[in-house]
Amino acid sequence: MQPSNDIVKLSDEDLVSAIVKTNDTMLFEVLYDRFATLVYNKCYGFAKDGDEAKDLTQDIFLKLFVKLASFKGNSKFSTWLYAFTYNHCVNYVTRNTAKKFEKQSVDYADIENISEDVDDSSDFTNMRVDQLKKALELVSPDEKMILLLKYQDNLTIKEIESVLGVGQSAVKMRIKRAKDKLLTVYNNNLD
Repeated sequence: MQPSNDIVKLSDEDLVSAIVKTNDTMLFEVLYDRFATLVYNKCYGFAKDGDEAKDLTQDIFLKLFVKLASFKGNSKFSTWLYAFTYNHCVNYVTRNTAKKFEKQSVDYADIENISEDVDDSSDFTNMRVDQLKKALELVSPDEKMILLLKYQDNLTIKEIESVLGVGQSAVKMRIKRAKDKLLTVYNNNLD
């Protein structure tokens, strides 16, 4: 059964609100259809294996159905879902062996976003992409997450505040520490 045009036209936030009110699985399918590819791609970036990424995507959507009421509308739903997905993937990586940790990767385009950022990131501009990629895989999942939220997904400090539930100064400090750690790892691992 196809969802009605009215449902398909709902904003993400209105759709979430309707799902929370009704627990309607048909409405949740609409949400799933909107975001499954995005979530899968994020999961694949961490798992680097199609089957694992599919499993992670399925886990995220199962968990999402249960946790959807915790979305308070303080940010765009897509921003909240990014953080939800990253947190799940970071937990996955943390729980698993070093072998699985080594499988995580970042696309070339993601690295360009980090190296091209101009707000006090001039140290990144001279990094070789392949070395930066290696360094990004050696920092902690939390450090990788905040760098990707900022530089890959281009979230603002305010959006990151909202999804992480911390203040502006904490976000800025975490980004600074993650960048400093990335620079240290990069400089210590040059061929």
